Formats: sequence, structure tokens, C-alpha cells
Amino acid sequence: MATFSKAKLSASTNGRPVVVAATATAGTEIHEAGGGSDSGAIDEIWLYATNIDTSEIELTLEWGDAAVTDNIKISIPSKSGLTLVSPGIILTGGLTLKAFAGTASKILLFGYVNRVT
Repeated sequence: MATFSKAKLSASTNGRPVVVAATATAGTEIHEAGGGSDSGAIDEIWLYATNIDTSEIELTLEWGDAAVTDNIKISIPSKSGLTLVSPGIILTGGLTLKAFAGTASKILLFGYVNRVT
């Protein structure tokens, strides 16, 4: 039978936001999925972005790889509160979610992981 546990993003300190400092690939690490390829763990990632700058900024999520085909791009409006950027998309096998933005240290990422084993 599957078990579920809720956890903070691995790059978060005590649940605080992760600041996207990188402006190009390879991005700032946001979360490392649990387990290796044989662990069977699945991380369902819920991620919200906020932009503290005065201009819209493009955010790129590198989903498990830096290859362009694994990227998700979204424009984050200025000072608009939290924008959902990952509605429970899964990552597994110890792969890493990284992010970079058009401007350094202006996008903050909040979120959590539902780990299914």
C-alpha cells in the first residue's frame, strides 16, 4: 500500500522560500527528488512563484535536466502575490528541479512535496 508524506522543498531552509539567483542554466537548485531509480518514491511538487521586482520576469524551470525539452517557461507578473507554477507535477529517481530567471534574486519560490512511496 502507498504511503504519503508532506515535505518541504529540499533547497528550502525551514520552509522558507528559495531565491532564484541563477540567470542561466544550470539554475538554482529547488528540489532533489527522493530515492534512486529503484526506490519507487514519487515526488509530487507543488510550487508557487512571486516576483518582488517592478517588472515582469520570465522564470524557467529545469525539470530533471537542463535540456530545453525539459524546460517549463512562465512569465511572473510584478508584485502579484503567488503564481502557481507546478500543480503537483511529479519528479522521481533522484532527479533535480532547478530554476533560473531573467533577473537574479527577484523570483522567490515557495512550495512543498507530497512524497508517495
